[in-house]
Amino acid sequence: MTQFSSYDFSGKRALVRVDFNVPLDKETLAITDDTRIRAAVPTIRHILDNGGSVVLMSHLGRPKEGYEKRFSLENIADHIATLTQAEVLFAGDCIGEKAFEMSAVLNPGQILLLENVRFYPEETAGDKDFAASLSRHGDVYVNDAFGTAHRAHASTTVVAQFFSNDKMFGKLIEAEIKSVDKVLNSSEKPVTAIVGGAKVSSKITIIEQLLDKVDNLIVGGGMAYTFVKANGGEVGGSLVEENYLDVARKIMEAARSKGVNLLIPTDTVIADAFDNDANTNEVAIDEIPSGWIGLDIGQESIQACEAVIGQSRLILWNGPMGVFEMKRFQAGTVAVAKAIASATDNGAFSLIGGGDSVAAINKFKLADRVSHVSTGGGAMLEYLEGKELPGIAAILN
Repeated sequence: MTQFSSYDFSGKRALVRVDFNVPLDKETLAITDDTRIRAAVPTIRHILDNGGSVVLMSHLGRPKEGYEKRFSLENIADHIATLTQAEVLFAGDCIGEKAFEMSAVLNPGQILLLENVRFYPEETAGDKDFAASLSRHGDVYVNDAFGTAHRAHASTTVVAQFFSNDKMFGKLIEAEIKSVDKVLNSSEKPVTAIVGGAKVSSKITIIEQLLDKVDNLIVGGGMAYTFVKANGGEVGGSLVEENYLDVARKIMEAARSKGVNLLIPTDTVIADAFDNDANTNEVAIDEIPSGWIGLDIGQESIQACEAVIGQSRLILWNGPMGVFEMKRFQAGTVAVAKAIASATDNGAFSLIGGGDSVAAINKFKLADRVSHVSTGGGAMLEYLEGKELPGIAAILN
């Protein structure tokens, strides 16, 4: 595999697949979170600073039938220019003749932004002819879109076959792979995984994988109540996946047999409605009254999490501890985020992944105090689960 840092980009057009699927304000179409664009800037600047030009391709949203203004990458072109400090040209298509004319005469130091590749159904279908057309825009292919690496789409995977020796990962994907590998394969101990979110069903595979890698596994969020009920606890009207009670019991037994310290919350903040203005109380997590729902972990659980995180050397966080979007139920998630930041300050390596965890670490302005914030929620989960990601395999093979 060609190494990005040692490749000679001088006079070359680099076709770079980025993940600029950023949230836009519905009214103004202004970017509300530019994390994914900022994450790709080091790759783009490296190519430009080494004498190359850049042709960017990305998707945005899920357009149904061709062009839709709210999903046009033209909405973000000016912001890309601001962040990269480079001239950004925009092609109103990704495989139209005008687009090919523009990329053919691109000068070193310039960026050409192609229109949303998902305006063509051939993109998600992984169409080879469509990929071949996209490949005409570059002399070298750089995949820096970790967020879509688990999709076998034309621009993320299939296009790589048209660049036999001139294909590579950008700086972002290199960092993503290195970070996950460090958590899964490092000899440093103790390793702590914090897995939260709503459902056990969406996290079973990752939990099973992690039980062979970690010393501590902290369970939080809505999924905790399935574990509590599986242990015979009363959880009131809290979110429970009845079909996964046996799975939860098997996970607890597997943790015991493998010597993994499994932390399930012991207390919880409950409410009489799913509302920031609801009546609240703090009770033992296995004694939630009927008609009440658990929406965050309690103070005893927070202290237990802080103690474990504080003595960890490697930390993976995927999923919040409660409904952190509501101020009354964010204490657990805030405490975990701050504990991870403090542990990182003290030399631990921390990897934050999954949309809600990333949103939380950004919301509480702690992203610059952790080791790595993953840009690919689904892709990172699948990589942690040990699955082969098509976008990664296309570069390696």
